[in-house]
Amino acid sequence: MDFANPEWFWALLVLPVLIGTYLYRYFNRKQATLTFSSLDLLQDVPGNWKAHIHWLQAAFTWIGIALLVVALARPQERLTTVERNAEGIDIVLVLDMSTSMRAEDLKPNRFEAAREVAKNFVDKRTTDRIGLVTFAMKSFTVVPPTLDYRLLKNLVDDLEMGVIEDGTAIGMGIATAVNRLKESPAESKVIILLTDGQNNAGEIDPVTAADLALTYDIKIYTIGAGTRGTAPYPIQDPIFGRRYQNIPVNIDEEMLTSVAELTGGRYFRATDSEQLEDIYDEIDELETTEVEELIYTDYEDLYSIYLIGSLGLLFLSFLIQKTVLNGIESS
Repeated sequence: MDFANPEWFWALLVLPVLIGTYLYRYFNRKQATLTFSSLDLLQDVPGNWKAHIHWLQAAFTWIGIALLVVALARPQERLTTVERNAEGIDIVLVLDMSTSMRAEDLKPNRFEAAREVAKNFVDKRTTDRIGLVTFAMKSFTVVPPTLDYRLLKNLVDDLEMGVIEDGTAIGMGIATAVNRLKESPAESKVIILLTDGQNNAGEIDPVTAADLALTYDIKIYTIGAGTRGTAPYPIQDPIFGRRYQNIPVNIDEEMLTSVAELTGGRYFRATDSEQLEDIYDEIDELETTEVEELIYTDYEDLYSIYLIGSLGLLFLSFLIQKTVLNGIESS
């Protein structure tokens, strides 16, 4: 609650003066005396409530004055309406599903690490439509850009490696994502591509796909996932069971850098899980959603409630003074 004229509260200082004056006069009034030989006959006489009603009359007067001052201060209820217009971003996550993503240089492995950071990235967005494309030998749209983040994360959890024929069709992954974004009305359209290898499949090479993205004003961020040198890769030995073999890490950083810079994006290298998380956080900060906030404020006057209460109490005080107390004073 706000007050349009709070300076009126200074008038409340008159109340202590009124109350103090009343109490002083009451306790210093002259008492009429009447001599009795004995008060024994008056011990069982019930008290007269009218003798104490002056306190009620005085309280009504004081509270009535206080409410009148509050009414003069014009109490108001603030009614605020906030209108937010978010300029959403359409984002497609493109995830490599080739078998090399089982390498465990990122923990627990490249694929699991990429899946977790993707879900964390989705959790940080609020007004952006986000889709998912996966690729190996071929590329597939798992879910088109959507605001249903629960569905998106559930589908990320349901991803299984080995379902798509093995290979690394980076260009096809980009082209599929572009196809999902090209008709988007969003002011900003972004592809975030994560891979751990080199383009070795598909009918479209990555740079050509990036040219297509540029045509539709789509920005591409590329991420190379994998340590430098060799990485431990789990294999199932029919004799010794599960064991590890070091495989070379061959990420085409030159191509990924060209794809990103061509569209106004950036290339990142993640050599461990923590670095991968930091990269997604940095992209999250780079692609912020602009929110325009309009605030409308209206005020509803509430002084009439206090004014009616004040006049009611002052009228009751006057009524008691002219009826009940008037009779006592005349007697």
